[in-house]
Amino acid sequence: MHELIGISMFSSAGIAETYLKDLNIQIKLANELLQERANYYLHFYPQVDMVVGDIMSDAVFSTYMDKAITLNPKFLLATPPCQGMSSLGKKDYVEDYRNYLIFAVLKVIDSLDLDIIIIENVPKFLKLVFPYNGQLLKIIDILRLKYSNKYIIESHIVNAKDYGVPQSRPRAIIKLYKSNYSWDMPQPEKEITLKTAIGHLPSLKNGEHSDIKYHYALKHSPMHVEVMSHTPEGCSAIKNDIYYPKKPDGQRINGFHNTYNRMRWDLPCPAVTTNSGMISGHNNVHPGRRLPDGTYSDARVLSLLELLIVSSLPENWNLPENYKENMVRTLIGEAIPPKLLYKILSTLDTKTHVD
Repeated sequence: MHELIGISMFSSAGIAETYLKDLNIQIKLANELLQERANYYLHFYPQVDMVVGDIMSDAVFSTYMDKAITLNPKFLLATPPCQGMSSLGKKDYVEDYRNYLIFAVLKVIDSLDLDIIIIENVPKFLKLVFPYNGQLLKIIDILRLKYSNKYIIESHIVNAKDYGVPQSRPRAIIKLYKSNYSWDMPQPEKEITLKTAIGHLPSLKNGEHSDIKYHYALKHSPMHVEVMSHTPEGCSAIKNDIYYPKKPDGQRINGFHNTYNRMRWDLPCPAVTTNSGMISGHNNVHPGRRLPDGTYSDARVLSLLELLIVSSLPENWNLPENYKENMVRTLIGEAIPPKLLYKILSTLDTKTHVD
């Protein structure tokens, strides 16, 4: 594959871009709304020109486009946030400002002669409707109306666990590409279980640090440690008869069946969220192992190293020395596992014969 000069939008810390260089895709320009996220991006990619600010503002968009036009990029990666968007048939789509971020992507496509565009989001993104020419249309229909004479346009829902990532993480992928490229979807692979991915790492007690980089346990409350120590693999402490989560006054905490819940060794990691550091979150607790006294080890969330592994990030990831763990967990929870994006783009190639 020849070198592709690329740009990214809604770039956050650039986690999605981790392995793009291995595919000869060189991102030269990025945009991120928040300075703190942009700082992480610039730590990982100091050579990239980062435009910080709201891409929906005229000034920021103009700055971004001036730089993009100079680069003449052929590749665009866009991951517009979509929390708050409404589903087909609902009328509150105008309530959330974030609904319109996708239109900034369309403006960029309109302004450049791109060869390859990939838009990534949560699966419900494909079901949402947007105001376009007096109608409410799904994004794939808008794209086909605007660009079907220039690009082959496809949409797919994929799960990271089927492509070499030890995590169940469904994502929506939209591909636009010119006809002189071939771009099949990769073949699904055998799932990688948590036992295979992280089972070799040593057990950790509450707040314990190992001598392995990033493999340390967060400090959890005594109540959380107690209830999870009495909760076996794949189970929730919410359902325990004796050792269940309690409020300070002793009252039982009610929660969903997958809160205070241990993962299973024989399955991929459940979807990593932005609150992966909270025992009370959904499916956040290490699977643990039964101890001789009948309790269970590792009454904790995944260590940062374990989180990197199940998110397909390098185990020696070069985090800033002063990184904030809560922020890093948030960034990982927001991002597509980069190996999934790598696998999807690995099949991209130029055709020897144009149809």
